[in-house]
Amino acid sequence: MTRPETNTVTGVVLAGGRATRMNGTDKGLIEVAGEPMVDHVIRRLRPQVATLVINANRSHAIYAARGWPVVADGFGEFAGPLAGMAAGLGAAETDWVVTVPCDSPLVPAELVTRLGQAVIDTGADAAVATGAGRMQPVFAMLPRRLLPDLESFLGEGGRKIDRWYAQHAVAEVAFDDCDGAFLNVNTPEDRDRLEARLEGRTQSTADP
Repeated sequence: MTRPETNTVTGVVLAGGRATRMNGTDKGLIEVAGEPMVDHVIRRLRPQVATLVINANRSHAIYAARGWPVVADGFGEFAGPLAGMAAGLGAAETDWVVTVPCDSPLVPAELVTRLGQAVIDTGADAAVATGAGRMQPVFAMLPRRLLPDLESFLGEGGRKIDRWYAQHAVAEVAFDDCDGAFLNVNTPEDRDRLEARLEGRTQSTADP
């Protein structure tokens, strides 16, 4: 197993959710500040990784037009973020993946570096970001060697991400210095607030 450095990491953009609070709209394709959220995410994540994979359960052709492989969940459509993580791990050709959601356009510029350093420093199996007062479980660095274990967990009906993490040594990495990094879009109001931020129409101190 190689060290988790840029050339050993695949970025996995998780865009496979139902988006029920957005009336079922494919969240990655919702425009914020003039472009789909997935494009904001790709632009921030791409310099940090060797290559990318997009996990999606619909709009495959639209996502594929970005030039990266698109993979669907293997445990039933819309089975939750762990299923998307498993799909990304299965598609990756590198030893490590870093996962991010498609609806959080302010991906930290040092996400991969800091998660990877935590794995090296602690010897943990994986690393997960924390911020905004809690764990951010879908901002994670995972080794491909955990794929069989994750598939077994999913195959037994497991869906809760915190339960799966509890079975492994997971380093938590604080990103409290990255203001707004984990703002995401779950409602139309969230979208408007994030767009205002990206367009510079609000001050960071006003953010939730």
